[in-house]
Amino acid sequence: MSDSIIYMDYNATTPVDKEVLEAMIPYFSDKFGNASSEHHFGNEASAAVETARRKVAEIINAEAEEIIWTSGATESVNLALKGVAETRFKPGMNIVTSEIEHPAVLDTCKALSESGVEIRYAKPDRYGIVQPGEIEKLVDGNTLMVSVMTANNETGAIQPVPEIGAICLDKNVLFHTDATQAYGRIPVDVRSYGISLMSFSSHKIYGPKGVGALYVSRTALTQLAPQIHGGGHERGLRSGTLNVSAIAGFGKAAEISGKRMYDDFGKQIVMRDRLTEIFLRRLPHVYLNGHRSKRLPNTANICFEGVPASALIGRIRDVAVSTGSACSSATLQDSHVLKALGLTADRIKSSIRFSIGRMTTNEDIDAVTEKFIEEANKLRN
Repeated sequence: MSDSIIYMDYNATTPVDKEVLEAMIPYFSDKFGNASSEHHFGNEASAAVETARRKVAEIINAEAEEIIWTSGATESVNLALKGVAETRFKPGMNIVTSEIEHPAVLDTCKALSESGVEIRYAKPDRYGIVQPGEIEKLVDGNTLMVSVMTANNETGAIQPVPEIGAICLDKNVLFHTDATQAYGRIPVDVRSYGISLMSFSSHKIYGPKGVGALYVSRTALTQLAPQIHGGGHERGLRSGTLNVSAIAGFGKAAEISGKRMYDDFGKQIVMRDRLTEIFLRRLPHVYLNGHRSKRLPNTANICFEGVPASALIGRIRDVAVSTGSACSSATLQDSHVLKALGLTADRIKSSIRFSIGRMTTNEDIDAVTEKFIEEANKLRN
């Protein structure tokens, strides 16, 4: 990471932890075996894969065999939604989701709608939280599954996943949650939350890119059709030679996150609130998008009313922030998340997401707020 640039886009991706990198290196060269090969090198690789599977499962109270390796959260989402739809679809069936989901969910749902699946969208409240009652209204006897994220990538809003899970259990409907921003950052218990399927990724928790996982409960296992065929790997759900080095890194990242979660939470929430309060106190016409407290400990989505976010970011080249999801930035469209909250187009265009991480310091918070306040005042004047 450049010493001259302050990084505050940890919701987009995180740097690989040095311990994670060290855990990965042997599997590029010395321990290079294919995890499916039945000899010493293969057994060595397979042992690393299974150790990582156990570590990744442990922090969400899952069993190791309930973890399916994928290339990332997007693939996990596709396997979850398309896999269930392919297995259980009948004319008139529907999937219930929300308007604030990540493009991985929304685009997959759009593709399924073109195949005949009805998609029902729950609206969030003005704080970006999907109320359980809104989900319950949309679920009926023809609902294939419910998919609501655990925490929003743009506002950080934490969704009432346990309550939604309870509704799904009561109605005997599968519940998928995209936990990409929540996994390893806040406590998630797949059993007590009633989660059937959960997608998440390594690179949000200081692990490598290109590897993710799908938690599949025993109930959901028989209701999921594979989307990649060829060899029957991963309990027949996801064929392909396993990326052993990345998986080993994911396992190490999960282990570290499990140990550090509460310490990271405590430090980051203080810095997040410090950043938020400085902006709200020192600049007029500045607003926090989303809920004041029910959000990720590292995320603040700030609206600088009357100041185009693109212009503000363009003037501050030594701070890395974003206006929304990295996965949808290429479309140049207004944030669908902020639109769902009821923000006007002008306010959406004036909003910036600050997401902090393990390497963020109080000095970074002070430097960043000073830069943005100074440049926002210049642009307003």
